[in-house]
Amino acid sequence: MEYPLTRLDEKILSLKNASKKALVAYLVAGDPDLDSTLELMHGFADAGVDILEVGVPFTDPIAEGPIIQAAHDRALKNNTSLTKIFGLVKKFRKKNVDTPIILMGYINTFLANIKALEEPYVSGSDAVLIVDIPGESDLKNIGIKNTNLASISLIAPTTSKERISKICDNSSGFIYYVTLRGVTGSSNLNISEAESNINYIRSQTSLPVFAGFGIKTPDDASSLSKISDGVVIGSSLVEMINKHSRKKEFKKIYNYLNEISEAISL
Repeated sequence: MEYPLTRLDEKILSLKNASKKALVAYLVAGDPDLDSTLELMHGFADAGVDILEVGVPFTDPIAEGPIIQAAHDRALKNNTSLTKIFGLVKKFRKKNVDTPIILMGYINTFLANIKALEEPYVSGSDAVLIVDIPGESDLKNIGIKNTNLASISLIAPTTSKERISKICDNSSGFIYYVTLRGVTGSSNLNISEAESNINYIRSQTSLPVFAGFGIKTPDDASSLSKISDGVVIGSSLVEMINKHSRKKEFKKIYNYLNEISEAISL
């Protein structure tokens, strides 16, 4: 049975047809507060971000480094919940109906909201990335039956070739290649290793492969965009948001994203 293209599929197809690389940007919902998150989401899109990755705060975000862990803690102190994030996405959709939104979080939060996730369009969200389920699992395996939601999977440098094949078979939207051994915000990108692994992943799937973890500069983004279909920026943005959250002056962040967008277009 064939399903109509989702907003995420359409975005990826339009980028491919234009021979452009995707820019995915991550922020934690509710850090520093939900109103600021909404403002940042619109600002990100205006600055050239193609796909938004919205972090769903969790008490024990095991894949995250200290920068994003601290953002989760701040968001939880603001009582940010997945229900409130659905409301945030609905508000975002009043002005922006084109930019795909991925909800990135941990399985306990999603299972606690399983009925809401079975709604046809989940308040305007387009995909989920559940960090702590095996990549071989798809959403149906954990009880989420929603053909409008893509299931994004992570593949790491240490993932075996046998598992890569199974993960590719059960993924939709795109494959998220983790460029580093470690948590978000680590450093020491190994471009040659990333290129070899991304080429192998491409041999196993027709899905685009985006690269993330450890991208801090336009040069990092440019290097990785040459060997992948897009890049994901996370920790550096979360750090900048925290730095500028008191005065709510986010222009430097938008300028940074614009530089990244231009770097991956060269």
